[in-house]
Amino acid sequence: MSVQKVENVMTTDVAAVNENASFHTVAELLISRGISGVPVLDDDNRVLGVVSEADLLAKEEFKERYYGDDYRPPLRARIRHSAGSEGSGYRKSLGETAGALMTSPARVTTPDAAVVTAARLMDRYGVKRLPVVDAGGRLVGIVSRRDLIKVFLRLDEEIERDVREALRGRADVSVDDAVVTLTGTYAERSQAVTAVHLAENIDGVVAVHDELSWKHDDIADLPVWGGA
Repeated sequence: MSVQKVENVMTTDVAAVNENASFHTVAELLISRGISGVPVLDDDNRVLGVVSEADLLAKEEFKERYYGDDYRPPLRARIRHSAGSEGSGYRKSLGETAGALMTSPARVTTPDAAVVTAARLMDRYGVKRLPVVDAGGRLVGIVSRRDLIKVFLRLDEEIERDVREALRGRADVSVDDAVVTLTGTYAERSQAVTAVHLAENIDGVVAVHDELSWKHDDIADLPVWGGA
């Protein structure tokens, strides 16, 4: 059974900046490449963090919020903002390099990670892309939400092959537009349930239509535990 890995869908032509890159260098790169963020690297190509449009805008946002229209808050208020919940915005408003502006540590993945694992990381941390690093933490690529969608563009023939392999020929399999239909008869109901779960976990499967039957309902025979 083929499991799609990050290395199969990631982009290797990665726009990245050194930690010493200037504010203007980062801004120009984001604009020229039409992207919203880039990995920040040390001199050994290791990923230190990510700098995004939001990180760059923090500088102007802070200035406009606290220093616009010739307004300058009292010293005590400035200290409170810099030390409190908005301290990150204050520090970034002073940043001149990618290293000072970036969000760190970066959420990363590895080339051999399953695509579904990368998708879960993006969802958990609310990010649109993940730098891909090797065992030494060095940048080798980047994977985005758009890259992950490629998994669902697999040919029906490829999906059918993987489903048949997973089920070891114990059910009839047909695939149409990545929707799998399973037919056939199993000895036990639990076997049919397992077959559906296996098919659902194949990369590229959009849905599984369960038309399986069974001879014996071993699930209904299980004892019900509990009491008053």
